[in-house]
Amino acid sequence: MQAHAVPSLLLTIFLLVELPKAWSRRVSRRDLLSRESPLDMSPASFDDQYAGCAAAMEAVLPDLNRTEFSASPVYAEAWKSAAARWQERRDWELKGPPSSRQLPPPGFRDEHAVALLAYTANSPLHREFNAAVREAGRSRAYYLRYFPFKTLHFLLTEALRLLRSGQKPRCYQVFRGVHGVRFRPLGPGATVRLGAFASASLMDAAAHQFGEDTFFGIWTCHGVAIKGYSFFPGEEEVLIPPYETFLVVNASVPARGPVRIYLKAQDKASTFNCEYIKEKQCTSGRCKQNNSGKTSQSFRSF
Repeated sequence: MQAHAVPSLLLTIFLLVELPKAWSRRVSRRDLLSRESPLDMSPASFDDQYAGCAAAMEAVLPDLNRTEFSASPVYAEAWKSAAARWQERRDWELKGPPSSRQLPPPGFRDEHAVALLAYTANSPLHREFNAAVREAGRSRAYYLRYFPFKTLHFLLTEALRLLRSGQKPRCYQVFRGVHGVRFRPLGPGATVRLGAFASASLMDAAAHQFGEDTFFGIWTCHGVAIKGYSFFPGEEEVLIPPYETFLVVNASVPARGPVRIYLKAQDKASTFNCEYIKEKQCTSGRCKQNNSGKTSQSFRSF
C-alpha cells in the first residue's frame, strides 16, 4: 500500500521554514568522536511484520519470553519497571472520571503497553534491542539462533499495528536527533530505511535533546504517536517501525558539524515474515496462521 501523498505546499513549508529553523542552532560536538554509518535499506535489519501469524506467535510467547528474561537481566529489569508503571497509570485512571480514561483500540492489551513503556524508558534496553534488530536479519538462521528479543520485537510491531488500526490514517511531520553517529545517505532520490525502531518527536526541541550529530526531519506515514504509552509522554513521541521506507529528499553532510537529512515516506518493505512460527510450527505441519487469537492467561503473567 502506498503511503499517503504529501501535499507540495506542506513540503515547501517544512523544507523552507521548519528545517532551517531547527538546524540553525549552534552545535558543540566533538566530531572526531562520532562514527559514520551508511543510511541505506539496512539489509541486515530484522523487519518481520508477522502478517497472518499474530495469534500463533502469541501462543508461543510465554515460554519464549521466560527464556529471554533469564538471558538478559537488562530486559527483565526494564520489563518489571514498565509493568509497575503501567499498573500505576491504570490505577490512577480508575480513580479519575471515565472521560479521562485512555481507550485502547480493539486487540490492544496490557503486554503491548508494557512493551512500549519498556522500550521508551531511560534504560539500556532500547540501545541493546535496536543494535540486535539491525543485525538479526543477516539470515533466518541468525535470527533464530542469536536474536535475544523475539518477544519484544513482536510486541512492539503488534502494538504499532493495533494503535495505527485504531486511528484515522495519517502521516506525521517529526524530528529525530542522533548522538554519536553521522549518517551518510546515498544522496537525494535514494530509498532508505532506518533499520530499527526509531523514536522521533513532534517537537524539534525534544529531538535535539537526544543528539545533533545527525538531525532528521521525517515525514512518516507508518510511524505511530505513542504519547499515552511512553515513559515520557511530554516528548510527544512517534515510533517508526524498521520496515518503513523513505525517499531522501535532501541531505547536508559537511566534513564537520551536524549531518542534516530530510526523509519523505514512501512505503514499507520486509524481507522476513513469521520466521519463528515457520521454524516452530509450519515445518511440522501444525501451523494455523491468523491474526485473531486471544493472548493466553499465562502470557499476561510474565
